Amino acid sequence: MNRFEADLLAQIQRRGDGVTGRVLVACSGGGDSVALLALLWALRKSLGLELSVAHVDHGLRPESPDEADFVRHLCRALDLDLAEASLGVRAHAEASAQGLEMAARELRWDWLRQEAEQAGACSVATGHTLDDHTETVFLRLARGGGLGCLRPLAPRQGLRWSPLAEIRRADLRSYLVSRNLPWREDPSNVEPFTARNRWRPILETMRQEAPDLDRHLFETHLQAEEAEHLAQRLIAGWEGTRWSIADRCIVFQRATWTELDLRWTLESAFRQLDWPRESALLRGLTPWLATRLARGRKPSTWGNFHLNPEPDGEYLHLRFSCLPGPSTLEGHLGEGPKE
Repeated sequence: MNRFEADLLAQIQRRGDGVTGRVLVACSGGGDSVALLALLWALRKSLGLELSVAHVDHGLRPESPDEADFVRHLCRALDLDLAEASLGVRAHAEASAQGLEMAARELRWDWLRQEAEQAGACSVATGHTLDDHTETVFLRLARGGGLGCLRPLAPRQGLRWSPLAEIRRADLRSYLVSRNLPWREDPSNVEPFTARNRWRPILETMRQEAPDLDRHLFETHLQAEEAEHLAQRLIAGWEGTRWSIADRCIVFQRATWTELDLRWTLESAFRQLDWPRESALLRGLTPWLATRLARGRKPSTWGNFHLNPEPDGEYLHLRFSCLPGPSTLEGHLGEGPKE
């Protein structure tokens, strides 16, 4: 075991990923997934893993047959079982009115879940990296993701296991070179037809100024995640006393509420109710609600939100008049407060 492999083993053990037994390794033939397979092969005894491999041909590029053949040779060299699938991504995208990327992901994961179940695998290992985390953060920030942007890539998420979540893509390439292991680069990764691909050259320019951008961002998100957990525990402790959910309403006790208290409470309650949680929406709603919880005595409306006091005025009920689902932020905000 070399130093790079030992460092990955230490990361997995520190995080407590908890993956043992049969693991299905998703391998496209690209640098990330080949490094994933090589590293898990090197660590399989230390982690108690039994590996098998899955390869998907999306049928979208002329290089696909060569990549599939490359993965076959790799699995033969490692004496690993390989499951393969050819997916009709274009037909599925047209039938479901989705983009090719979304359609490919949907079909791929449907098949991987089936293969994992048939193989008795506890997890599907994927080659998601620290670079993927950074790209996802900026994509979410650009879309107004609010606090949801400040969550690190989870190494375990259901069936998916991403053991390389704290490793840079460039370091994986260096590892492959040191092991004299070839890989196949997907040329579509640099074509600007997806938002993620368009962000990649921007981020590379940023890394020239801040080489440790990815690591610092990840560490910041770990701290933000800890702070969020503390806040959520506090808000959960108030449920049933200061606030509760009943009949698709949020019920607030008339008490001293700061805007910060309310914003976190609304975030938690809206999540439970599957109501829209855009940051601008919560920041606009909070001061209106705080004022009325302090001294409001009659029904009041703010956009699509309606606040009604109980007859004794002790509790106030906040109701959202639109059914949860796709809608615009402007629709939630409406025309502002009305008495």
